[in-house]
Amino acid sequence: MAKDYYEFFCPVKIVAGLKALEHVPYELSSHGSSNPLIITDKGVRSVGLVDHVTKAMDAAQVSVAGIYEDVPPDSSTSVVTQCARYYREQGADSIVAIGGGSVIDTAKAVNILVSEGGDDLKAYSGAGNLKRPLKPFFVIPTTAGTGSETTLVSVIKDDDTGTKMPFVSHFLLPDVAVLDPRMTLSLPPKITAATAMDALTHAVEAFTCLAKNPVSDSYATAAIKKISENLVDVLNEPSNVEGRLELAQAATMAGIAFSNSMVGLVHALGHNVGAVAHVPHGVCMSILMPYVLEFNLAERADTIGDLLLHLAGPDVYASIPSTQRAEKAIERIREMKEQVYSICQLPRTLSETGAVQRSDLPKIAQMSLDDASMLLNPIDATYEQALEILQQAF
Repeated sequence: MAKDYYEFFCPVKIVAGLKALEHVPYELSSHGSSNPLIITDKGVRSVGLVDHVTKAMDAAQVSVAGIYEDVPPDSSTSVVTQCARYYREQGADSIVAIGGGSVIDTAKAVNILVSEGGDDLKAYSGAGNLKRPLKPFFVIPTTAGTGSETTLVSVIKDDDTGTKMPFVSHFLLPDVAVLDPRMTLSLPPKITAATAMDALTHAVEAFTCLAKNPVSDSYATAAIKKISENLVDVLNEPSNVEGRLELAQAATMAGIAFSNSMVGLVHALGHNVGAVAHVPHGVCMSILMPYVLEFNLAERADTIGDLLLHLAGPDVYASIPSTQRAEKAIERIREMKEQVYSICQLPRTLSETGAVQRSDLPKIAQMSLDDASMLLNPIDATYEQALEILQQAF
């Protein structure tokens, strides 16, 4: 990719703050929506998070077409088809997704079917297969990690083959993302930590991989700063509303960054650790990030060194010789991992997950070579190098 050329695109309107949910009815009406379908999961609904949204709609006399709550943690084509059928039966005219990454990905895929017609989701897999805008789409994230509220990607499991199908299009981007800290206050500490480390990895890889650009850098570094300054405080004080909002904003900023500059080897390896051993994605990211940064030092030492300013602040950055900043930045990430472990026991190594076996590593390494995220890593890792990183992280 030519260094003097880049593209940046993020048309998603961000509505953020403690009272952001009360703006949902206005956002619906401004997009001509009068009968939205809410897509969520049973866990989100059971803790009352959907109620926050429906109360705001009731206060503004906005009707809800229905609530589809059967989205599993690992969504699939059959779930998307069922939800699209329910959308049509209820006469809905738009979608409000309330949940984490699986709910948001499912809602994006549902929007493909209800906008394009039919039930053949596979026809739209890959990139560039959507040619026109979809139905109005609003996202209210209940985790601060995936950044799916500002990404152009959805990943859905094909029930026939068991493989993950990617869908990539600017038309998948939501019209509005609503960030309200009330939606993440009930997150358990370990999930709070895992999702925040997921967002941190998005930002770090967006900043250090090959397609970085000045605009994505600004979002990535802002996200890194917010997470490094607020994660431990929120884990120690889960009701910290201001800190929760900062983490939510950081996840969104990181999502915007990596949607425009992509990710690298941490994700290539992490996707396949998850596929083989079913380890949560954020946990994989947290474990693998420092090891991949060390691997990339040969090509990205200066850039990794620049991370230190945003991870540790200007005083620490200025006190460290430029030749030592990259190692110090990686050390700072490891210190964060130790702090998080002391509070909520988020695994620091693959062995600590209890799910990854050493015998799994060769398969994970081989699968990772074909992962699309590998393409923009600063170094094109070989099988032997990928295996070595996994062994170090074990």
